[in-house]
Amino acid sequence: MMHLRITPNSQFPTPKKPVIAASNRLGSSVMGVVTAARTLRVRVASLKGSPRTALICAVFALMLISACAQDDRMNTLAERYVRLVLAVGQHDADYVDAYYGPPAWRTEAEAAKLPLSDIASRAATLAQAIAVAKPLVTADELTQLRHQYLARQLEALRARVSMLSGTKLRFDEESKALYDAVAPTHTEADFAKVLAQLDAKLPGQGTLVSRYDAFRNRFVIPRDRLDAVFKAAIDGCRSRTLQHIMLPAGESFTVEYVTGKSWSGYNWYQGNYRSIIQVNVDLPVYVDRAIDLACHEGYPGHHVYNVLLEKNLLRDRGWVEFSVYPLFSPQSLIAEGTANYGIEVAFPRAERLDFEQRVVFPAAGLDPATTAQYYDVLALVDQLSYAGNEAARRYINGEIDAKGAADWLETYGLYSPPRAEQRVRFTDQYRSYVINYNLGKDMVAAYIESRGGIDRRWAEFARLISSPRLPSALAVTSNAQLPTPK
Repeated sequence: MMHLRITPNSQFPTPKKPVIAASNRLGSSVMGVVTAARTLRVRVASLKGSPRTALICAVFALMLISACAQDDRMNTLAERYVRLVLAVGQHDADYVDAYYGPPAWRTEAEAAKLPLSDIASRAATLAQAIAVAKPLVTADELTQLRHQYLARQLEALRARVSMLSGTKLRFDEESKALYDAVAPTHTEADFAKVLAQLDAKLPGQGTLVSRYDAFRNRFVIPRDRLDAVFKAAIDGCRSRTLQHIMLPAGESFTVEYVTGKSWSGYNWYQGNYRSIIQVNVDLPVYVDRAIDLACHEGYPGHHVYNVLLEKNLLRDRGWVEFSVYPLFSPQSLIAEGTANYGIEVAFPRAERLDFEQRVVFPAAGLDPATTAQYYDVLALVDQLSYAGNEAARRYINGEIDAKGAADWLETYGLYSPPRAEQRVRFTDQYRSYVINYNLGKDMVAAYIESRGGIDRRWAEFARLISSPRLPSALAVTSNAQLPTPK
């Protein structure tokens, strides 16, 4: 296993106008509210001014005291939620994606190993308590979002426990229950136009998938150049991110190259602003994956997302539910959607082509003159993204078997046979999770770009990944058309 450590250094520019943490803009810390409430209560008691002034101060003090009581109540409920997530993790090795709360809670979960029936019962009781703890309408936006988030995350936990107990859900039922979203359905005809365009762009002998595979194999990063290429890509992603988002001192991650996985890359967040990012090298790594993975797993993707949640919500506000990340939950659609959209935020197409030509292609030993041609083809292939969802939907619904799913991926998604097999293994392991990548990206893009357009992309992106907003709270829907590349 090879390692590449990424830490802050002097070569990165200082942000000119970094986005300030959302929690610092939207309210004081819990302790600050408690202190203010107690101070006002004392001052009101001794106030000798007009009765009206005294009444106003008294009302304000009561509001602050109520807010403190609400926060204390939610913190207690949040702890119960975290403990339930850890309990589910004893039955599902993939469920707890990250945990950096009190070690004793994990130890207790491992020792207790609660039966699924007990977890289900406790989760039902907790759901009732959370419903009763709805915040006042005067509470700030983050407080409102927190309550909605905790209730919906718990709902997904209950669905996962039901599945682990034997409940069978169809693809769309499962994605709605776990990820708060349903991907559009596509037929073979929806992909025909794009496939015809690719057929014309890639003339020659053999099937279209074999011609595309031969074309793409010209853009493989040589194994002995992987470190240099990824380091260059990470430097570019990080420097661009730091121009717009202020990150806490000491954040860093380590890159490892691994084999034997069903995914191409993974971020294992460790807490304390540190991640381990693993890149799967079972199959050849294409040159476009350098920036894709550096952005998606690192900057401004998963690493930044987790760092900001830990900083803004766990540390600054004391919201303990953000010490754990249950993979099969609505949080994943936001995490994957922002990670994929973050690639375009950091590297709009023209800027990406320039960076690839100047930095990435030379580092990989590839001809920079072929950059535009390569990305023109990839832009068309990207419009076949939803073929992956459709293969998973039909496979999980029992309409096709594993071979049928692989064949569908090859024909309509242009997956090479080894990559199609890998994707089927991914679906076996993660099932409807596949929607979080493309539907998640489309939902995040529509939400952010509706709030000020391209000029405000970085600001809205940072605000979204610093908040507990749910997929359904993005207030956008993905239409049934194939996404058009920008």
